[in-house]
Amino acid sequence: MFKKLRLLIYTKAFSFFVYHLIRIYSLTFKLQIINESHWQSLLKQGTPVLLCTWHQQFFSAIRHFKKYTPYHPGLMISRSKDGNLIAGVANRTGWHTPRGSSSRGGREALGNMIAHLKQYKFGCHILDGPRGPIGKIKPGIIKMAYKTGARIIPFHIEASSAWYFNSWDRFMLPKPFSTVKITFGKEFEFISDDDPKTFKDHRRQLETYLTQYLVIPS
Repeated sequence: MFKKLRLLIYTKAFSFFVYHLIRIYSLTFKLQIINESHWQSLLKQGTPVLLCTWHQQFFSAIRHFKKYTPYHPGLMISRSKDGNLIAGVANRTGWHTPRGSSSRGGREALGNMIAHLKQYKFGCHILDGPRGPIGKIKPGIIKMAYKTGARIIPFHIEASSAWYFNSWDRFMLPKPFSTVKITFGKEFEFISDDDPKTFKDHRRQLETYLTQYLVIPS
């Protein structure tokens, strides 16, 4: 019985169900969007934009990010079975999903994501996914910025009331009818000089900035 249930979870029909469940649940949120116009003006000028956030917080943005479909957004997702479910939901939200991670097919997916950014100039990246550790930025986002000239725009999400799961990312699920604030932060422009120290400095700058918005419940 348990095996059949697991097989059901990874079907297209189930991802369709999850997508609509998320949409309905998220409709209860009172959304506040802060500083969105800045990066949208960059896109209009032809500047590539790469949004990013922690794995802990991405769920709360799914409903609102449906509005970005006209920009042809891209999001790299792992090749795991859980990734299949997430990709199914993301595709129905209007997002393109190059597949791969730091542990499986990462080089190919990174190349596809870079190609997507060069063509459509817009994407998003989960900084510490798919398996953590929490609050540690993987090198992929810096490489993407170097190769495409994309401006990195971190965002963070706060909820007036939320549950935090006992998972590696301390996943945040806003409670129904809570106020959810999505804030787009400062713009980072990273240019490569082929110096490993510069790469580490850029990675540390972004990590330091976003760590202040990571919630670790006691």
